[in-house]
Amino acid sequence: MQYSSELIQTMRQALETVMASVPAHQSVFGLKAAVAECILNAAAHGQTSYDGLVQSASDQIQSIISMLT
Repeated sequence: MQYSSELIQTMRQALETVMASVPAHQSVFGLKAAVAECILNAAAHGQTSYDGLVQSASDQIQSIISMLT
């Protein structure tokens, strides 16, 4: 799937926002890649707004952390 450069930038910003909200003691190996995958999946399903991408990833963050630990 191809994304516009604007959407790619929005996804990057959403990733950084979500990662900044993760406490240091929960930042496990592979977390950023898993959150990025979550954001990509949301975009693939039509979610293209910054707020929507952040919310999609934020909703999954605890599940992702649990899966990785």
